[in-house]
Amino acid sequence: MPPSKTPHPTRSSRRVRAAAVAALMLASPLAIPAASARAEAPTGGHLPSPSLACGADAWAEGYSDALNKLVVDGDTVGGLSALSYDARRHAYGAVVDHSTGELAKIWFFADPASPKVVGSLVLRKPDGTPYDETDFDGEGLAVLPNGDYLVSSETEPSVREFDRQGVQQSELAVPARFLVAPAGQATSNATLEGLSVSPDGSTVYAAMEGVLSGDVSSTGAATDRRILVYRANHRHGYDLVKEIGYQVDPGNRISEVAAYGQHGLLVLEAAFTAGFGNTIKVYAAPNVQRSADVTAVTDLGNAGSGELTKKTLIADVSQCPSLGATAPEPQPNPILDNYEGMTLAPGSPCSGLSELLLISDDNFSAAQNTRLLRLTVRLPS
Repeated sequence: MPPSKTPHPTRSSRRVRAAAVAALMLASPLAIPAASARAEAPTGGHLPSPSLACGADAWAEGYSDALNKLVVDGDTVGGLSALSYDARRHAYGAVVDHSTGELAKIWFFADPASPKVVGSLVLRKPDGTPYDETDFDGEGLAVLPNGDYLVSSETEPSVREFDRQGVQQSELAVPARFLVAPAGQATSNATLEGLSVSPDGSTVYAAMEGVLSGDVSSTGAATDRRILVYRANHRHGYDLVKEIGYQVDPGNRISEVAAYGQHGLLVLEAAFTAGFGNTIKVYAAPNVQRSADVTAVTDLGNAGSGELTKKTLIADVSQCPSLGATAPEPQPNPILDNYEGMTLAPGSPCSGLSELLLISDDNFSAAQNTRLLRLTVRLPS
């Protein structure tokens, strides 16, 4: 969740707006179009057309704004951060980040090409009391092999496990230095943003959006991030086994991570500049198992380059074709928005390629969209 996020409206004001939107839609079905575009998907093992390229290893497949400001049972869908596929629901889940007057919730939708909401789940404490904006700021989401949900919150920060009914079952350990200052070295609203579980369920990754105060270099550079790595234990839980270091491009933050293969990790780097727009890039770290354990490194900002995970650029969304998209605020490319969720779709369009989904957080703002972008990517092994 970037510092530039606009304040969220209250729940009551959003319900008033929802009623107005519903009335407008009844009066004119064309008043609020669900914009979408679909590019030709790769078939037969051939690469997509160069005209769809978003860099050397990514191609635009299509986008949809069908979820943007959508009203479901009186609530407006929005503020979506994180994205993960739930095989039992045959749907994708996206958690609602910090929102005034809102309960902590996961929205579920099916069919990324033409997304439709198929349900929601309120997240509750062990005693059944719902989490809300006073004690929860959902940012990351992962579905475990047993069907439970891992959700990271920036408030403390925390990584909690919830069952299929949304009731908290357990919590993963987070080192003290990762807590928000003055308890730790983290900055409020810049903590555990990215969350993913490996395809085999053995490893969980939780990534810091911002830098720890102890990791700012002597030159003032604040580009080094820590990613927590957890491994499954025999008690059906996860133990923290190491921390790895990752360097973002100057000015960027980690917005999301997505595990792939046995030891690969995609990292969504993002930034926002007023009057210019968003920067959205996807990098791959092909083998984080080999990444150095930096747990004992007290100052990552002044550590050697060998301490940091190697990365390679997969996609630069600013280079994608616009696909006919429009942007409500200045953007270098109108297909851009505040993308905060990322996941790989199950299966692949063709051999050697995978479908990557990005979802944007509109912050319930008229200046931003809830947009689902579909890319075809070639992942390094």
